[in-house]
Amino acid sequence: MIREARVKCIVCPIGCEITVTLRNGEILSIKGNRCVRGAEYARQEVLEPKRMLITVIKVRGGNLPVVSVKTLKPIPKKLISKAIEALANLEVEAPIKVGDTVMKNLLDLGVDVVATRSVNRLRREESLQ
Repeated sequence: MIREARVKCIVCPIGCEITVTLRNGEILSIKGNRCVRGAEYARQEVLEPKRMLITVIKVRGGNLPVVSVKTLKPIPKKLISKAIEALANLEVEAPIKVGDTVMKNLLDLGVDVVATRSVNRLRREESLQ
């Protein structure tokens, strides 16, 4: 069975409208891209879409209750929910600095999760108030 998938390229500001023609899950043609990067983006988006994961995790002993984190590389879109579940129960100890690895090898994907914000440790007198 032949089907067409339309993809809006986000690799550059041009935003090409790309048409990918597939037969039984195999790509027959890619049209509408103005560069090789657009064709590769469309290929990946149709066969195995990936996304960056950005969320927050709990912080113990910090001046903030949570810290924002992100994956260092995009992960398969179909695994986003599982990745969020894996991070939901994670709690890190303050202090945290931007770039600190908070989880290595998320879901055995070879992708680390890092802090995108710093969180200071509460001083003892602040935590008593």
